Amino acid sequence: MSRIGRLPIAIPAGVEVAVAEGNKVTVKGPKGTLEKCLPVEMEIKVEDNQVVVTRPNDLKKMKSLHGLTRTLIANMVTGVTEGYQKVLEINGVGYRASKKGKEITFNLGFSHPVVMTDPEGIESVMEGQNKIIIKGIDKEKVGQYAAEIRDLRRPEPYKGKGIKYDYEVIRRKVGKTGK
Repeated sequence: MSRIGRLPIAIPAGVEVAVAEGNKVTVKGPKGTLEKCLPVEMEIKVEDNQVVVTRPNDLKKMKSLHGLTRTLIANMVTGVTEGYQKVLEINGVGYRASKKGKEITFNLGFSHPVVMTDPEGIESVMEGQNKIIIKGIDKEKVGQYAAEIRDLRRPEPYKGKGIKYDYEVIRRKVGKTGK
């Protein structure tokens, strides 16, 4: 049995979980509604304020889908109750960002400013000129948008310039030495 897959997911107060045909799971909560089509092979049941995921057999594919399905539902429940956020920091002389409406304009040492627009359901908040907080209820979308922003200018190991996650540690290297 999958250690993660067999754990039941507790449904907090104010959250509704509905399983439609073809394992289309809809989770409604105080922060919004999320829908996801999950693997058809898994059996998803909502029983007395808990969601239970069971697998039909012990094939390798079913074992891997078991834990995945349970985790995806748990992430949806957490998203509609608490939401998710990622914090990005911009390091470097002259590197900064500014927000206007739904657009963030980055000055990252390129010959032109880079403009990114917040996707649907994602909100970004600026703290000063070099801290960006990305918030949303869908864990996948929050992580994807944060990764796209980080990819504009990844942190480099010599001076530590670039966009990094707040928890990320940049391993620094020693540069060239002259004679």
